[in-house]
Amino acid sequence: MQDKNVIAYASRQLKVHERNYPTYHLELAVVVFALKIWQHYLYGVKCEVFTDHRSLYHVFTKKDLNLRQRRWMESLKDYDVTIQYHPGKANVVADTLSRKVVSIGSLACLSVTKRPLTKEIQTLESKFMQLGMSDKGGVLASIEVRATFIEGLKAKQFEDENLEDLRKKTVSSKAQETTLDAEGVLNFKVRICVPQVDDLIQKPLIESHGS
Repeated sequence: MQDKNVIAYASRQLKVHERNYPTYHLELAVVVFALKIWQHYLYGVKCEVFTDHRSLYHVFTKKDLNLRQRRWMESLKDYDVTIQYHPGKANVVADTLSRKVVSIGSLACLSVTKRPLTKEIQTLESKFMQLGMSDKGGVLASIEVRATFIEGLKAKQFEDENLEDLRKKTVSSKAQETTLDAEGVLNFKVRICVPQVDDLIQKPLIESHGS
């Protein structure tokens, strides 16, 4: 932060051996990580590190450090850095994001209020989107995207006599290699059956090369 404004963010995944570190070690490792990636800005400049881990606040006066902590403390000596204790409740957003989330619902229910949708969103909801509240308070949103080409192709399949015959055999389980998907579109193995109607056979090729 500079002048009370955030100017950069950083994060990384824990390595396998780091997953066994106690919380205190992880908090100190984060400080070392941040100083290293921004060392070209922080060398020779006084900086402050704010932490909500109270024991880390006393790291410079602690005497019983293990080898790992001593190694990290040697890295800290290269910087003019002071560590300040900042309670987690004073920064709720950062504190929440730094904690392990039990479920999406528990995070989403921090502040969820059902409000009337605007007319435009209501139109989208009626056609493509379903919104609701889970039992844990989280907002559930499922978006259904229907390809207009596939919808049109399904309708045209009924106009092709050969495909219509295959459809009847598929329904009666007499056809072995054709199936009907959940949308009722006739497929041959894993491919959609394109009817010989209008220019539908050429249209997929044109759209594929033009996209």
